[in-house]
Amino acid sequence: MSPLRYRYRTIEFGNTDVHLCTLRDRQQFSDDDNTAANLGISSANWPLFGVIWDSSKVLANFMFEYEIDNKRILEVGCGMALTSLMLNQRNADITTTDYHPEAGRFLLKNVMLNKGKDIPFIRTGWADTDSGMGKFDLIIGSDLLYESEHVDLLSEFIDQHTQPECEIIIVDPGRGNHARFSKKMVKLGYSHSQSKPENMSYLTKPFKGQILQYQRKKRN
Repeated sequence: MSPLRYRYRTIEFGNTDVHLCTLRDRQQFSDDDNTAANLGISSANWPLFGVIWDSSKVLANFMFEYEIDNKRILEVGCGMALTSLMLNQRNADITTTDYHPEAGRFLLKNVMLNKGKDIPFIRTGWADTDSGMGKFDLIIGSDLLYESEHVDLLSEFIDQHTQPECEIIIVDPGRGNHARFSKKMVKLGYSHSQSKPENMSYLTKPFKGQILQYQRKKRN
């Protein structure tokens, strides 16, 4: 098996720079001890966590000036954790999670590249009943609904980790599952809105997806 090849890049958010080490491309693969295979991650899917997708850029740009004061934030399915690294520069209280066994190692390296404070990482799946993470005021993620069965898994995972008053922001590129997901979230007690991203000059091609927002208020 060939050694992994990496790519180093800097993504700008206004005057904020986020430095990243990612996989060079989607042809990379390394699972000598079958850790990923034992988690059900195929060789074809293995590298998908390790590149920067347009959805993650949209989420990071949306969150760049978002109100985060006094909010405990969770990024779900963080992959390269672009948004979390950017929020870390804003001194956010951010925790990350991903199913991939290598995501935490890349996060640690990228935190060091950016000379930031440690970002807690928990490797967990959406079907896990107790991740030990506790509750959050704001849950974010990008391109999470890529399989139809993720609708129930993700909505229940999110509901398990939300405070009584909370917000959820998910950038969906339009894989066809977000309508069912929104219906499930409404059924769980969340209000729902969606919008197109504004000013997408940072992307090289049109983005066809939506920013999905959910909110739950405390009951009087």
